[in-house]
Amino acid sequence: MAKLPSRKSIEGPARAPHRAMYKAMGLTDEDLDRPIVGVSSTCNEATPCNIHLCRLAQNAKQGVKDSGCTPREFTAIAVSDGIAMGHEGMKASLVSREIIADSIEVMVRAHQYDAVVGLSGCDKSLPGTLMGMARLNLPAIFVYGGTIMPGNWNGKPVTIQDVYEAVGTFEAGKMTNTELISLENVACPSAGSCAGMYTANTMASISEAIGMSLPGSASSPAESPRRSEICYETGKAIFNLIENNIRPKDILTFEAFENAIAVANAIGGSTNSILHLLALSKEIGVKLNMRDFERVRKRTPHIADMRPGGSYVMLDLDKVGGVPIILKNLLKKELIHGETMTVTGSTMRKNLESIRFRMPSSSTSPSQSSYSSSSTSSYYSDQNVIKPIDDPIHPVGTLAILRGSLAPDGAVVKIAGMDSTRFVGNARVFDAEEDAFDAISKRKIVEGDVVVIRYEGPKGGPGMREMLAVTAALVGQGLGEKVAMVTDGRFSGATHGFMVGHVTPEAMVGGPISLVKDGDTIELDIKKGKIDLQISKTEILKRQKKWKPIKPHYVSGALAKYASLVRSASEGAITVPV
Repeated sequence: MAKLPSRKSIEGPARAPHRAMYKAMGLTDEDLDRPIVGVSSTCNEATPCNIHLCRLAQNAKQGVKDSGCTPREFTAIAVSDGIAMGHEGMKASLVSREIIADSIEVMVRAHQYDAVVGLSGCDKSLPGTLMGMARLNLPAIFVYGGTIMPGNWNGKPVTIQDVYEAVGTFEAGKMTNTELISLENVACPSAGSCAGMYTANTMASISEAIGMSLPGSASSPAESPRRSEICYETGKAIFNLIENNIRPKDILTFEAFENAIAVANAIGGSTNSILHLLALSKEIGVKLNMRDFERVRKRTPHIADMRPGGSYVMLDLDKVGGVPIILKNLLKKELIHGETMTVTGSTMRKNLESIRFRMPSSSTSPSQSSYSSSSTSSYYSDQNVIKPIDDPIHPVGTLAILRGSLAPDGAVVKIAGMDSTRFVGNARVFDAEEDAFDAISKRKIVEGDVVVIRYEGPKGGPGMREMLAVTAALVGQGLGEKVAMVTDGRFSGATHGFMVGHVTPEAMVGGPISLVKDGDTIELDIKKGKIDLQISKTEILKRQKKWKPIKPHYVSGALAKYASLVRSASEGAITVPV
């Protein structure tokens, strides 16, 4: 076993005060002789995604203790994207990712813990925790807090996505206020993260694919007995990583990132995964760029029929075997790297040997609000959640990178559930999300429009707000496939339709999106990977000479600090000291 960092804060006569502090908390000399493991969670009462994590942390701590280590629990913040959505609060969401990573780093460095077990549940807490682990490069293992159960409304399974889209349906006069309230009352029936393949479930799936979580740990619901068992087993697994000195840099290789990208595309995952994987790669020193995402996408079939672009939720994926079945499908065609190291101490290929593969046959209905435990060592053949890899939903992956005169450094769009691959329309330009939402609510957006929302990028927002309230309102009004949207901000994992985000360079630094005017023609072509503003170079130069950035929205505090340090979305919107 390598020399433990904790010995610097515990051993010798000079550390008697330090030991006294530990003993004040009930630890013994025997406890202090063991490796000290930080157990980090993002437990809080801000969101159902995190409200149960303190309980799950106890399971993880018991696993750590039973492995022969001493656990020390601490918490990091977590923002509820669902509650922050659609107003100023969403500016703080992406900022929270950096704060989570920073707080884990600071806690572990300050107390010289020997390893980290990290639990989290909401969108930014998953990548934030992984980023903190990568930065520290101590033995570390991640475990997800689990998905929420789908609700049941009028006999149909529903998620928070349905509530957001119902707002647009209500504003279009197609739903009564009583119906809207009855939907909101049942859409989120338990603890856990949003039920579809939105950002949290996407990043949980990625945590397995990239090797930082135990096989089969991503899909079990938050309040299932299996979730508690997974947390215990995760805590117990930390000793093996310490004993064999297996660290994130041994796991988070370039090939592991390619595995993560492949899975994100195979499951129809959130566009936010691109941002978070870029950020994580920067923390660990892996050279990953937007072109890598497009290269892997083009060789990866889309095989999981998951919401928002499909029919099923995370519970349904769990019932048929979870993420290991996706990985097994991809490995069978050598679409992932089987020799990457994982937190089990074995390779991905070795982990998947026990997974039995059977081709799906007849269809099954999307889940209702009931849970039955299933083993990740088997695959139910009577299902339609995962398509055969030789007969996929789409022959290529779902997270497309676009480039062109409107986004020279790239933009992203999710094609899952989209019927068309090309859109040409006239720009309707807004300098803030609120202005766009107001126009949509007043039915001022019509078929053929390209809604442009700018100055919402990492610096301009700041914080690169998600636009679910806006996109869901369009879908609810029946315009989801009849208009397009382009923004230097982000979209929720629950967004679907012709919605292009992460436009770079952003408006705040003078990117081409800052030059768009009402009525300009914009062309989007997914097959060609193009996003173009159809005006002459002469006109672009003319507009550039007149352009001035807007005044910063914040001049002090955390958001101002973030805006001054943050890099482009094409680099993961990470913060870098000046």
